[in-house]
Amino acid sequence: MNKLDVPSLINPQMQAVLAKEDSLAGDANDTSVGFEVMRENYVLGRSYWVQGGPVMAHSFDMEVSSPHGPVPVRFYYPTEASVAGKEAGEAATPVIVYVHGGGWVLGNLETHDRICRVLADDSRAIVVAVDYSLSPEAKFPVAVQEVAAVAEFLHENGAAYGIDGERMGMAGDSGGAHLNLASTLYLRQERGGADYVKCLLLYYGWFGLGDSASQRLLGGPWDGLTREDFAFYKSLYAGEDVDFENEPYINLFNNDLTRDMPACYIAAAEYDPLRDDSYCLAAILEEAGLPFEYEEFEGVIHAFLHYTKALDAANDALEHGASFFRRTVGIPEEGLL
Repeated sequence: MNKLDVPSLINPQMQAVLAKEDSLAGDANDTSVGFEVMRENYVLGRSYWVQGGPVMAHSFDMEVSSPHGPVPVRFYYPTEASVAGKEAGEAATPVIVYVHGGGWVLGNLETHDRICRVLADDSRAIVVAVDYSLSPEAKFPVAVQEVAAVAEFLHENGAAYGIDGERMGMAGDSGGAHLNLASTLYLRQERGGADYVKCLLLYYGWFGLGDSASQRLLGGPWDGLTREDFAFYKSLYAGEDVDFENEPYINLFNNDLTRDMPACYIAAAEYDPLRDDSYCLAAILEEAGLPFEYEEFEGVIHAFLHYTKALDAANDALEHGASFFRRTVGIPEEGLL
């Protein structure tokens, strides 16, 4: 009720992407089929979009210990210089920890592989993607603590992988943006500090708003983010016993965001029901005089970052975030420090 006619408002590239999506996996956003089928459709749909893109100098998978068991991760080395640092055991290259989206329920290392390669290529940083435990099998706060454990591991042991653990960024899309901010706050408040996290790249995340103008006006079958859909994801993530409004590592606006914050690049989509979460976070940081950049990409919807094969906005968003990261941690325009 009272929704904007989003399919008629998005730009032609976004319209073409949605048409392609329908041909790949049908209605992959339909929450009524249950999370198991949704996962199958999500992987099927993303398998086309991850093809091609930058080729890494080196990549490998391993596991990192956490309070909840081993967490699979994937390392992306974009340059021979970054590989040389690994071989020498030198803390040479900054790192970006990438946390994938999917409403805490969907996604894995494969579904976001191209995003990570593009980000590594654009930033010239080593990217480490986190395959955190999905809900409902794992409930809050498991994913938050797993992401935090990976960040701690890289901070303490990064030199063995050619990583400068003092120059770390956290990046993520949608639920991944939520988790990378939540885990940074968790490190700050529960694990002795997060000073080594210098930068957050937050792509169209949900940060805690229970209602907003964008939630009222936007969201539909084209993005799977009606209010009913979002309630479905929340119920799987934390269950009925968790107070979403007051839990600080779920409603992130319950934390003090005016102090000890990394520099933030905040990217929003014009026709995303979660758009106002990004705007709210940017307004808080601006009022506090903290370093940030807010950018709203016109004519696109939630999850647009996946479509670098066909969507200019997706490539621009990743490059702009990578540029923000390079400036923040001191990677020169040519080469690595």
